[in-house]
Amino acid sequence: MILIIGANPTDGHPVFASRMKKRLREGAKLIIVDPRRIDLVRSPHVEASYHLPLKPGTNVAVVTALAHVVVTEGLVDEKFVRERCDWDEFQDWAAFVAQPRHSPEEVEKISGVPADLIRGAARLYATGGNGAIYYGLGVTEHSQGSTTVIAIANLAMATGNLGREGVGVNPLRGQNNVQGSCDMGSFPHELPGYRHLSESATLEMFEAFWGRPLDAEPGLRIPNMIDAALDGSFKGIYIQGEDILQSDPNTQHMAAGLAAMECVVVQDLFLVETTNYAHVFLPGSTFLEKNGTFTNAERRIQPVRKVMQPLNGYEDWQITQLLSNALGYPMNYSHPSEIMDEIAQLTPTFAGVSYALLDELGSVQWPCNAKAPDGTPVMHIGGFVRGKGKFAITEYVATDEKTGPRYPLLLTTGRILTQYNVGAQTRRTANVVWHDKDVLEIHPFDAENRGVRDGDWVKLTSRAGETTLRAHITERVAPGVLYTTFHHPSTQVNVVTTEFSDWATNCPEYKVTAVQVMPSNGPSEWQEEYEELGRQSRRIAEPLAAAE
Repeated sequence: MILIIGANPTDGHPVFASRMKKRLREGAKLIIVDPRRIDLVRSPHVEASYHLPLKPGTNVAVVTALAHVVVTEGLVDEKFVRERCDWDEFQDWAAFVAQPRHSPEEVEKISGVPADLIRGAARLYATGGNGAIYYGLGVTEHSQGSTTVIAIANLAMATGNLGREGVGVNPLRGQNNVQGSCDMGSFPHELPGYRHLSESATLEMFEAFWGRPLDAEPGLRIPNMIDAALDGSFKGIYIQGEDILQSDPNTQHMAAGLAAMECVVVQDLFLVETTNYAHVFLPGSTFLEKNGTFTNAERRIQPVRKVMQPLNGYEDWQITQLLSNALGYPMNYSHPSEIMDEIAQLTPTFAGVSYALLDELGSVQWPCNAKAPDGTPVMHIGGFVRGKGKFAITEYVATDEKTGPRYPLLLTTGRILTQYNVGAQTRRTANVVWHDKDVLEIHPFDAENRGVRDGDWVKLTSRAGETTLRAHITERVAPGVLYTTFHHPSTQVNVVTTEFSDWATNCPEYKVTAVQVMPSNGPSEWQEEYEELGRQSRRIAEPLAAAE
């Protein structure tokens, strides 16, 4: 039994999707929770048993309604809960989800999902054998993204779908090696291995190893950096392999923040959109030009081995090392295997990982240490790391991004198979034959009300800004809901997304934006100005004559 919520694997995770479709053809059942009718709802040889087309922003309410059915219809795996979880906390949670306001009938009024679909999906998940939940950015890119993840974990524990092969709560990461980046402490409040800066013993260990005092105060996330740049307290930024001007919300706010900084350094493969505001550009190296590892969503650490010399002369880690040395902190690694040895020395879950082990086994899933020398394919067998499983109350709180007379429609965004993320790489390939521009999916009802025909230019406006793009009339989306991709800078769709974000992670709420649509004659004034800025920023200056 597979439950997918807030993910479109056939477009965003095609390798996983191909393996999943194989299991579906072999008889596995499928539930889709998504505002849009993605291909997996019904395509050749694959059809979901249930599709819950919820209103964007109501994930928490729908997952809680699924739990309501599990609890009130006696579908809880009581043996698992009593043995593996905190029973008192479970009882509090069960009483919460059992309240009439969380029933499918009441949640239908909020989410738009028919109550009978919620009840049927809950029964199938609870009784269909091994149940695996897969979620994507359609869960986390909400103001209640973290709350939804907690609600999903509650549901999995209540049905006993954790701690063995074929079950679990499985995040589908948004980009390659996001998992590895998080593992290494890319969050501003954590050190490698997800250890908080407030853990004094851990902080002291890193201070001793690195020979420098470390600040126990968490740093800033990207939205906070931009806000701080505008108030004058944040002066510079070093960006590796991320195009924040195109990928982050409220493009005009992001541009203003970058323009306010005194030093913007971009290290990338191409002159991406963020380089419009860069003072220094450092050419990066591709995966073919460097040694290292990628870690995927199943915690699998995979070796990456160089097959050609970097055109820029340096692997990415060497560029960072050169910068560190120039700034006064000496780094003397001669090979990334030495960096991995340091990771193993400082991070308990990686204590057994080495390049030699990766070369021997091909890959390894952390935790990999003395207790699990060959890695850990399945987490939580026999018990949870924290001890007893914790049930937490997940109250639904409607997003502050609300529709109204001026902005009566809801926009959600996503990806398409032939373009990857902001398209920095794929737009420079022949893939543009299949997808050369972003288009706006709109339901026939909404299009007819606005005099919009298929292929027309339309203006998309929100409280944050406006852009124009071509309309595509389709019943993939429900009335009142719009969908588009964000692969092309000529559209720069994030000019309309707002700064609302998740309460715990500050992950932007890309999936819920109140908008209006109306016919247009073509690109907006802002788009034309932005295109000209890009042209000017990418000019190649004539070489200066040698000084005599």
